Amino acid sequence: MALTQIDHVSENEEMQECIDSCFECAQACEWCADECADDGEEMAECIRLCRDVADLTTMHARFMARDSGYSTDIAAITADACEECADECEQHDHEHCQVCAEVLRECAETCRNMASA
Repeated sequence: MALTQIDHVSENEEMQECIDSCFECAQACEWCADECADDGEEMAECIRLCRDVADLTTMHARFMARDSGYSTDIAAITADACEECADECEQHDHEHCQVCAEVLRECAETCRNMASA
């Protein structure tokens, strides 16, 4: 949960939701990538995308926390990456991929909301 002591975050419900969603997404992607590592070479693209999204979402959350002027641009890029990764995860029947895809879709939506704010 986003810190309520950070004024620009606590006063912006969309930002709070996006920060929380980004950190949840990073966790799901790291879990998915780790699980996919045991499933062979056919999961390489899923692993790569999940790792990219985990890095992007944590970076985006950090930029929002510091009220960076680049946050809106990063929000759009993060949303695109989340959607691409969700598309990949949805192609696999593994539970971790399906859970990750759902979390990715939610994160993409909150990032799109931030990008348009």
